[in-house]
Amino acid sequence: MPLPTTRRQLLAQAWPARPIRLVVPFPPGGLIDNMARLMGPRLSAELGQAIVIDNKPGVGGNLGAAEASRAPADGYTLLMASPPLTIGPALFGTRLPYKPEALEPVALIGRVPNVLIVNPASGIDSLATLLQRAKAAPGRLNYASNGNGTSLHLSAELLKASTGVFITHIPYRGAAAAVTALLAGEVDMAFENLPSVLGQVNAGRVRALAVTTRSRSKALPAVPTLVELGVKDFDVSAYFGVAAPAGLPAELRTRLEAALQKVAADPAIVASMERAGADVVFTDAAASARFMAADAATWRRVVAFANIRVDG
Repeated sequence: MPLPTTRRQLLAQAWPARPIRLVVPFPPGGLIDNMARLMGPRLSAELGQAIVIDNKPGVGGNLGAAEASRAPADGYTLLMASPPLTIGPALFGTRLPYKPEALEPVALIGRVPNVLIVNPASGIDSLATLLQRAKAAPGRLNYASNGNGTSLHLSAELLKASTGVFITHIPYRGAAAAVTALLAGEVDMAFENLPSVLGQVNAGRVRALAVTTRSRSKALPAVPTLVELGVKDFDVSAYFGVAAPAGLPAELRTRLEAALQKVAADPAIVASMERAGADVVFTDAAASARFMAADAATWRRVVAFANIRVDG
């Protein structure tokens, strides 16, 4: 005799019956917002309902995550998953404005490498040269970041922890200011999201020494990874995908995961993302959870090593 249909199953069968809100925890125009707006129409076509982008910036992405975490787990509020979900717990601890377990990944769509860049006029032509200079005069070299506690700041601190060098951190107000400082010769190096500097790398205005992902970027195939250059287990990226309030019914999760997999397989989406410097790598819910747990563990070690403190 068949089991009775539960209310959750009925809701899942009817889903989605109205537009779905996709919370983007950053302002319009940035990397994660651009990826959301690229994915949105294709995901809308798969699900048969509008995807409404709702930008909720603040506290390094934590305010948007907090808002999404408080929404019902009914599939009508989703969150663009990105590095603050795995960096925030290490940086903010009990001051984090939501409980990490209140959100769960549905799927990750792709990854964007950070890239280690220098000014060509610096004479630093390789990672080996950079590390040699840093070891010869600890603290004399410096690096720019787009702010304290960001993934770009932490990428540099991970490099320091992995290689035993000391390079001074100089935070700037945003990525554009950090790159401007590098071009002006105010700092010796920086990590940047690849899409932000891809044009400048290709034009020769900045020199790319390495990318931070385990595999080379399709956008810069001639640039080695830090792992290739001997920095063991260095695998950092600005990942992006979709998360949801914890407790999403299994039927909804399965449908949403399948729809996102089709988005990631769309040749037009893949081409657009690769032109922007992203590598499209679909990861299902279970694998995404494992990846994000490992990422969070990495940042806990880096934050403890560098004794990083942030306001908020």
